[in-house]
Amino acid sequence: MPDSASPLEAPRITQPEHARRLNRRGLLRGGGAIAGSALAASLVQTSPVAAQPASGEPPPAMRSPRNPVFAAAAGVPSLPPLPVIVFNRMAFGPRPEDWQAFQSLGDTPESRLEAYVEQQLAPETIDDSECEARLASYGFTALDKSLAQLWADHVQGDQDRYLPAWEVERATFIRAVYSKRQLVEVLADHWHNHFNVYGFDYWIAPVFVHYDRDVIRGHMLGNFRQMLEAVAQSPAMLFYLDNQSNSGGSPNENYARELFELHTMGAENYLGVRSPEDPALVDGNGNRVGYIDADVYGATTCFTGWQVNMDTGLFEFDSSRHFPYQKFVLGKIIPDNQGIKDGHDVLDLLASHPGTARHVCRRLCRRLIADHPPESVVQAAADVFLAHKDAPDQLKRVVRTILLSDEFRTTWGQKVKRPFEYVVAMLRATQADFEPTDSFLWNFGNSGQRLFRWHPPDGYPDFKEAWSSTMPMLQRWRRCNWLLGWTYGGDGPNKDDYRLQPETQMPASKKTPNEIVDYWSNRILGRTLPADERQPIVEFMAHGRNPDYELPADQIQERLRYMVGLILMSPSFHWR
Repeated sequence: MPDSASPLEAPRITQPEHARRLNRRGLLRGGGAIAGSALAASLVQTSPVAAQPASGEPPPAMRSPRNPVFAAAAGVPSLPPLPVIVFNRMAFGPRPEDWQAFQSLGDTPESRLEAYVEQQLAPETIDDSECEARLASYGFTALDKSLAQLWADHVQGDQDRYLPAWEVERATFIRAVYSKRQLVEVLADHWHNHFNVYGFDYWIAPVFVHYDRDVIRGHMLGNFRQMLEAVAQSPAMLFYLDNQSNSGGSPNENYARELFELHTMGAENYLGVRSPEDPALVDGNGNRVGYIDADVYGATTCFTGWQVNMDTGLFEFDSSRHFPYQKFVLGKIIPDNQGIKDGHDVLDLLASHPGTARHVCRRLCRRLIADHPPESVVQAAADVFLAHKDAPDQLKRVVRTILLSDEFRTTWGQKVKRPFEYVVAMLRATQADFEPTDSFLWNFGNSGQRLFRWHPPDGYPDFKEAWSSTMPMLQRWRRCNWLLGWTYGGDGPNKDDYRLQPETQMPASKKTPNEIVDYWSNRILGRTLPADERQPIVEFMAHGRNPDYELPADQIQERLRYMVGLILMSPSFHWR
């Protein structure tokens, strides 16, 4: 067929065989046409822009007015079955066996959800030996080292300084793809962004195993106040936000400002540059309703002397570098000569403040429900946060409240998968035999969300607008095509790079385009594709034939891989 035609515009069966053969450029254009216009219409209501064609090539089909059938109506998609919501927000997408496992947990959708939530909130009770065996097979050497060992080997010793961060990056991918403790992996991803550090910094990389294992994972279902202190005293955060150089004679406010603005009360509770005596700053009970710049400055001096011991890598308090005099933070007097207790008092004030409860819970609700979660569920979670502020399982109670809320069950289409979530979801849905090789990580790095490499302290964005514009979408389609095995600039698949192998999982009983598309959409999505997304994919698989006629086996094998790719590029696969 002409090189300008997409496979969805393939000639009828009466054309010569060579004219019906799969064409790489046409396939990529066809995939872009389906995924591009439909997803753009439903997510951002803007027209996608394809990569510029090589000189002399016609414009891609996704720019062509000949494909109006691919345009999807803008708006929020309909609410899917509850398991779809569960596995796309409590997990990094389902594996095929997850659908039936969820159905076996109870007699009603609500009872199954409650059972699944309780199961995931008790990760120690879940047999994760398959994932652990995979991790063990890689021979990682840094993941089990204590903080003192990491410092001795990778800072003071001659072992690779960046190896600990390198191993955490790979282990994170392995766990996200294979672990049955999916909620743990989702929450680890969330809290790494909440308490973001740049993992491949010169001083942070050697101790990043400790930050991931002992600080983030060790506290994410525990007590927020304890987690806050573990973060504050970790060498990763002490170096990242410069509290290592914060002394009484030369204060550095970087950590204190982000402690208020990102880690606890949030910018939503920032009241600007005002006098601490301003009566508008307090509520009817005399408590601060927000924070001002003076609170940041006061807290900065409270954390002077908090630093890393450069011989051991462990936290230490150096009283000679501490500002010992009286401070004023959030309307409270911090007495003089308290030493390290100054910092503890600030953490106590912040961890128990209603503004912190709302901000922390809003960010959790944003990760687990919607970009702009209903205030009702935010407040319900915040009430639990404050009522159990001293409980050892405070955060577990908060997460349970969010996941069992009506808002969790009845909200859909207000989030899209970020690149990490999208790639892992593809690998899980297709049961890929995945390894985090150097070539995979290099390729994934082009997606815009390379793990632990976000430089600013606010973490990777968690709003759909950040990930649904032209370039992020184009990059994720490229990741999909790479995982399918296409080499850019060549005419065929590079079998050494195959990750997705749908041919080995295709039931012989499914032979018509309609049957094949519906089988794979239900397997991947847990439901049939909406008509406007389904029809062009069926037409692609039919290749000009009647979609209810059985296809020859060789044509099924020839087109199956790319049909699965089109489902993975569809709008329905991007929602979470």
